[in-house]
Amino acid sequence: MQRRQFLGASLAAASFAAASPARASSPRSGALPGPQAGAPVKRIGRIRQSASRWCYGGMSLDELCKHVAALGGVAVDLLDEHEWEVPAKYGLTCSMCNGPGGITKGWNRVEHHDELVKKAEPLLAKAAEKKLPNLIVFSGNRAGLSDADGIKNCVAGLKRITPLAEKLGVTLHMEYLNSRHDHGDYHFDHTSFGVEVCKQVGSPRLKLLYDLYHVQIMEGDLISRLREHKEWIGHYHTGGVPGRNEIDDGQEIQYRAVMKAIVDTGFTGFVAHEFIPARDPVQSLAQAIEICDV
Repeated sequence: MQRRQFLGASLAAASFAAASPARASSPRSGALPGPQAGAPVKRIGRIRQSASRWCYGGMSLDELCKHVAALGGVAVDLLDEHEWEVPAKYGLTCSMCNGPGGITKGWNRVEHHDELVKKAEPLLAKAAEKKLPNLIVFSGNRAGLSDADGIKNCVAGLKRITPLAEKLGVTLHMEYLNSRHDHGDYHFDHTSFGVEVCKQVGSPRLKLLYDLYHVQIMEGDLISRLREHKEWIGHYHTGGVPGRNEIDDGQEIQYRAVMKAIVDTGFTGFVAHEFIPARDPVQSLAQAIEICDV
């Protein structure tokens, strides 16, 4: 997988390891009953929930899709092109397609633009053909570049593909990542950077992928920020802080309150769970979907 190769290989396998007894005994963070055979779980559905593929590398994509559908989710996130059709077999969609480039090599460098455009154009066309709504893009690492220059370069590059995205009806999402712990030197690590890129590009088909785990680490104040910048946010990711594990009460973000605030902004996109399960992955996903079903 292009986006999370290293983390996906090393951490997703660990998600199937047994949890410590102390953690498993917590009433909210402990293991929950797995999904029962029969009809899918009925959800309130004001949040369209998804599961990020790379976090579940210990199971096949078909198996993950079966679990997501049974738990009342509606999509799987961050799939490569050859995987895009699999969720439809289970009544799901791909909520975010992997796009051109990668976390370290993105749109903030002019020298990357030609290659990124060359890769983005056919991906946009194929996503539109499959009726898939979203494609991810990245700022890339700073490598000494100022914020002003990084924004200017991102704007110049993304303006080369947003007209096609508009024509095809596919939305590009630039992801916010933290540079403190997980992605050192990543450029889009504060909200103002991404918002300024979106403002200057001026396209309804460029939004922010607002990863709540990363925003909490870098800036906090999640509810105020998502309210203030609601017009620029098109997609959310979850993850427990610290540790990027379950989103239960063993970590610091109150996800149920955050989801209620997201609903109140009028958000109609997807919220994808991008945490690394430290316990049984299906039980943890069931718990996360229940927490966010507001």
